[in-house]
Amino acid sequence: MTVTIRRAAKRWNRLYRETRMVALALRSQGHPVLAHMVVTRRCNLACTYCNEFDDFSKPVPTQELYKRIDKLAALGTTIITMTGGEPLLHPELDKVIARIRSHGIIAILVTNGYLLNVERIQRLNAAGVDHMQISVDNVKPDDVSKKSLKVLDKRLQWLAEHAEFRVSIHSVLGACTDRPEEAFTIARRAAELGLISTAGIVHDSAGQLKPLNPQQRDVLTRIDGLSKGKGFSAAWYNPWRENLIRGLPNEWHCGAGGRHLYICEDGLVHYCMAQRGYPAIPLEAYTREDIERERKAKKDCAPYCTIFCIQRVALIDRVRENPRQALEEFFPTRDADGNERKLPVPIRLLSSLLAPSKGKKENLAQKTALKILKID
Repeated sequence: MTVTIRRAAKRWNRLYRETRMVALALRSQGHPVLAHMVVTRRCNLACTYCNEFDDFSKPVPTQELYKRIDKLAALGTTIITMTGGEPLLHPELDKVIARIRSHGIIAILVTNGYLLNVERIQRLNAAGVDHMQISVDNVKPDDVSKKSLKVLDKRLQWLAEHAEFRVSIHSVLGACTDRPEEAFTIARRAAELGLISTAGIVHDSAGQLKPLNPQQRDVLTRIDGLSKGKGFSAAWYNPWRENLIRGLPNEWHCGAGGRHLYICEDGLVHYCMAQRGYPAIPLEAYTREDIERERKAKKDCAPYCTIFCIQRVALIDRVRENPRQALEEFFPTRDADGNERKLPVPIRLLSSLLAPSKGKKENLAQKTALKILKID
């Protein structure tokens, strides 16, 4: 079977499982949608802006990671993102990925890409990775970061040729980036290779969010333009991004600690990478009551948060609580010129079929959709 055929088969299987993930999230708020799990704190690089690594820690033992994965599965988690440090330094990462997939959970890998080669990519294919994200910080390596396009380009070519999983190349804009044009160069190269390109917004060294300047906004607009014509994707859509671009706060509820979990190398549950120490409960002791309590808890950091994956979970919850109001807010029926526009087809179908309606029984279409997705 050729790579093209295998990719197509896996793409349709992944679409089914991602649809099921969203459907489960729309049906119930009682489980984590996404968990980040540190598999090793050690990293082969030393980017000056990063504080999530060291150069000496041993990898988390594989059997311990199995226990954490099994616990996350028991809590109903639908996505596990393996992170670090550098996850590819874990000697049994393939087994860890396979364990995640054995539970039907979507497996995502965040890596700096340095340790990739053709043989490693093929092993990741066999293990069952669904999605890989690589952050590329600059065109040429500098004193801040070695994650450069110059160093990684050959590895990106290997991924474009051999990877059977989805690959996204992430760059950033914001207060700490003084060469914004490089973000577009990186995104354009990703698009040329048929990979997904995304761009994030970063805080300054003091943790403050600054408005993007005109050059940065122009670069972000051009990066967005690279995905035009490819249909709607949650990977590109964030209704709260515009305020962040302008340095303004957002009104939204962060469900971290309930809908999103960050599992550190010590096995403690935290809200996210930026909020270590809360609630800092061992995963093995984490309960449904903990999920419910922390999901509801107000997070003072939420208004200026730039962690888009957590915000996308919040987007699902807003649709779940009040589908019509949320869809009108996030997807206006008319554009700035007053022209009518339709909801993206995936959003229209999922919200009409799967978002709960108070006091109404499920119709035949809803029952059929739930049966196909194996949802009780």
